Amino acid sequence: MRQIVSQHIKSLLPLLLLITFWSYGQDSIPSPTVPDSTAIDSVAIDTIVIRRTVNKIYPQRKNVNLKIPPITFNKTKTLEEGFKRFRVPSFWEKENSFGINMSEVAFVNWNAGGDNAVSGLGFLKLARKYKFSSFQWDNNMELRYGLNAQAGRKLRKTEDVIRYSSNLGYRRDTISNWFYSVQLNFNSQFSNGYKYPDRETPISRFMAPGYLLFGAGTSFITKDQKFNLYLSPLTQKSTFVLDQRLADNGAFGVKAAVLDENGNVITPGENHMMELGILITNNINYTIATNVDVKSRLNLYTDYLNDFGNIDVDWEVNFNMKVNKYITTSLSTQMIYDDDIRFDIVKNDNGTIVSPGVPKIQFKQVLGLGVLYNF
Repeated sequence: MRQIVSQHIKSLLPLLLLITFWSYGQDSIPSPTVPDSTAIDSVAIDTIVIRRTVNKIYPQRKNVNLKIPPITFNKTKTLEEGFKRFRVPSFWEKENSFGINMSEVAFVNWNAGGDNAVSGLGFLKLARKYKFSSFQWDNNMELRYGLNAQAGRKLRKTEDVIRYSSNLGYRRDTISNWFYSVQLNFNSQFSNGYKYPDRETPISRFMAPGYLLFGAGTSFITKDQKFNLYLSPLTQKSTFVLDQRLADNGAFGVKAAVLDENGNVITPGENHMMELGILITNNINYTIATNVDVKSRLNLYTDYLNDFGNIDVDWEVNFNMKVNKYITTSLSTQMIYDDDIRFDIVKNDNGTIVSPGVPKIQFKQVLGLGVLYNF
């Protein structure tokens, strides 16, 4: 047994010696030496250490005031317009304006002659606009009335307008400026109109005439609302003459009364005339200079059945020159041509119309200086 053990030990001795020498060789590798970076010699230095001088921290001075400064509102200004409560945004836009234009001329011992005169014109404009997504609804109401007083004669009317318009539009997307539109227009006047100096026989009255236009078409409206073009291939135009005397005379295109030989009315004249045709309207608002605006309104209409191609024209241009917040100067012109409004009508002694007259271009110009108030 001992011989067996001793033989095994002898066989393992070479292996133990090999392991011992291998371990000693690994531990005998010298550790790398770190050269001193401050030493300057001929030895190559791979790394250069730069030392940064640290500033000294000085204690806080005793005379420094670390207290919170006092807060004061002595120099705070109050709100000039006052406090405004929060309101839910509305899709409606409004415009209200009221104004009076005056003109006057007076003479005292004036050698060239002349009559004292005063003219006044009052106007009221109300506008309501609704805009949400693809829908837009514009409503406008204009009322104007003017009088002239001259020495030696009674008051005379210089302006008389009732005008209302409404346009409802829908577009497929919010990028396009084209709308499918339905439009309604109404025009009339407040009081009787005369062919001066005759004051006994009125040539027009309230709802004599009165015009109502209703139709459908398309509108092109710019983003800033300063250009509006409406095209309607199908518009109904109704002319109302509610004064029977004017209706019997066939005024403003309605069918006149049928008279006998003595001038007596057999069949009274009609109070209403209906037409169906094409309507084109255009509204432009443009600023041509600082505080100088121009507004143009143009209506063109032709009837399909009665004399197609004969166009009724109503064109109005207004120049508004703003002096300050309240004082304005305005110049307005209006031209009307309507084939149904006849002039120089000739009648015989029985009242029978011998010549129906001829249509003429009507033109009006108004210049005034006045006060304008927006509310």
